[in-house]
Amino acid sequence: QAQLVESGGGSVQSGGSLRLSCAASASAYSNRCMGWFRQAPGKEREGIATIYTGGLSTNYADSVKGRFTISKDNAKNMVYLQMNILKPEDTAMYYCAASRLVGFCPLASSVFNTWGQGTQVTVSS
Repeated sequence: QAQLVESGGGSVQSGGSLRLSCAASASAYSNRCMGWFRQAPGKEREGIATIYTGGLSTNYADSVKGRFTISKDNAKNMVYLQMNILKPEDTAMYYCAASRLVGFCPLASSVFNTWGQGTQVTVSS
């Protein structure tokens, strides 16, 4: 059974950094799209970064481009999200997700079928 477990969330001041980690089971990770999504209270879930584990393709939302970096470690079945220059508007629950898509990985949550439990990120001003 495919599983994803996020970690690394927490509270940080504006301008600070956090690194989120997603540990994936082999069935969830191998040769497919992985992504990070976030959802703030009262808002829709937003796709912020995706990566193709079988190659080098990445995709970012405009709201995080230049501040966040998604990366992977194929040997460990891990996906990371390095978040720099954090802003209060980045406050949300962050989720790791996996999709059966290969190649280009869109930011649409509808194509991701496996989800982690989420990790909270809170940025104070």
